[in-house]
Amino acid sequence: MDKRFENKVAIVTGGASGIGYAIVESLLEAGAKVVIADLNEQTMQEIEATHPGNVIAVKTNVTLEQDIEQLVNKTIEAFGQLDFAFNVAGASKAAVITDLTESDWDFTVDLCLKGVFLCVKHQARYMKDHGGGAIVNVSSLNAQVPMYAGTAYASAKAGVEMLTKNAALELARHNIRVNAILPGLVLTPLTSQLTNVEVIHEAYMERIPMKRAADPKEMAGPALFLVSDDASYVNGASLIVDGAWQTTGYPDLSKFF
Repeated sequence: MDKRFENKVAIVTGGASGIGYAIVESLLEAGAKVVIADLNEQTMQEIEATHPGNVIAVKTNVTLEQDIEQLVNKTIEAFGQLDFAFNVAGASKAAVITDLTESDWDFTVDLCLKGVFLCVKHQARYMKDHGGGAIVNVSSLNAQVPMYAGTAYASAKAGVEMLTKNAALELARHNIRVNAILPGLVLTPLTSQLTNVEVIHEAYMERIPMKRAADPKEMAGPALFLVSDDASYVNGASLIVDGAWQTTGYPDLSKFF
């Protein structure tokens, strides 16, 4: 059994589904104790009940600073420390730029970028006073490759990539490493509206050399690598995990809008 994270404690935002849940599962398999932060109380409670003593669930809106402060405090109260953090929570409201409403822009950017900022801020505040730690932010291939009708999402994810680099620059002196993974197409509830439509799915497959979407577990592995001792000199990096998709560009989605 891989117990490389025994006696370690991690926070995972967006941990009730998709990439976040895959990271939670992998951390537990590796011996860590995990705090799941999400808005899906029922699913979180089910996960908590399945792993008594090793998981606690904290209902968290990552766009609210008081929620993030409470999340870190509850982590310390429950497990006495915080070693790793995975900031995964995100979603998007898509529209072409001329139709994108201010409220949909705010929803997407607040969740995907402001939420990561608040998490890193308070996770690092604890870590810098307690010997350091490692943080992984989930950005996206769209941080570097634009997507039709994805102005808010791509802009937010590009912000996450730069926030990660800036955090690495500022926090390295406190023994805190901050890295990002940039997933391509992953089979999650949030992407099902695309992958379940045959013509859209085919458009993606034309651009992905590996000819398939990723399983969420294939994002968890790279994320856990970045907090591990094997990545002890990796800091401020953007790890693209996309099946070589970036080599071909993004599919033209304009015909679907």
